[in-house]
Amino acid sequence: SRHWMALIRQVLVAGLLNKDIETYGVLRMSKAGEKFLESPTKFMMTEDHTYDEESDDGIITNAKSGGASADEKLVKLLKDLRKRNAKKLGVPPFVIFQDPSLEDMALKYPIDINELSNVHGVGESKAKKYGKDFVELIASYVEENDIIRPDDLVVKSTGTNSAIKLYIIQNVDRKLPLDDIASSKGISMDDFIKEMEAIVFSGTKLNIDYWLNDILDEDQQEEIHDYFMESETDKISEALEEFDGDYEEEELRLYRIKFISEVAN
Repeated sequence: SRHWMALIRQVLVAGLLNKDIETYGVLRMSKAGEKFLESPTKFMMTEDHTYDEESDDGIITNAKSGGASADEKLVKLLKDLRKRNAKKLGVPPFVIFQDPSLEDMALKYPIDINELSNVHGVGESKAKKYGKDFVELIASYVEENDIIRPDDLVVKSTGTNSAIKLYIIQNVDRKLPLDDIASSKGISMDDFIKEMEAIVFSGTKLNIDYWLNDILDEDQQEEIHDYFMESETDKISEALEEFDGDYEEEELRLYRIKFISEVAN
């Protein structure tokens, strides 16, 4: 499988496939790819590296990359950097960048703040706030390893998704009931929360205190806040296990939105 992951990554770099940012995780055939199918030609493929178990320790290999494989060695370097910076700032590592963002960096190799802002789950404000050390590390890594960067993957998100996000930001700012905002767009509460998560994970603040204060009292909010502040991960599955039925999944996801907005953004 490592061989095929390496091949897919290099086909992306060659421009035979394109990554669809609007439908994250989807690869589409490019015009160059169609021409290649019509008239196949040979091209050289670099053999993928195999890192030892010590080097691979803790590396996430199931990146959300629609079949393309992130550079595992770079992922580990980025995680180490995130851990160091989080310790300096006194925040959990996931507050800086989440794992899917690091994995996307290790696929796109952004070397400046503008490129970093187009990485999955980052955005302009988060890139400016936390990105300097990361793009410097990636730039050095690219130069040292003679990596050809897939510049065609850096695409800004536009269209329907952006319109929905703007609608949510405006109406949350007006303190409209969250279920009303969701129903007005014809989406489920689960999908609505996913949209809000995408907004705050990319660095934009959302103040949903007016809603949280009705479903969680002060002591409950303090308890959840302390959990996320001390946790190495923001995974809701682990929070549910920790609280053992004290809170619903929706409550924890909504509070996480508040936490990321206040601590990370």
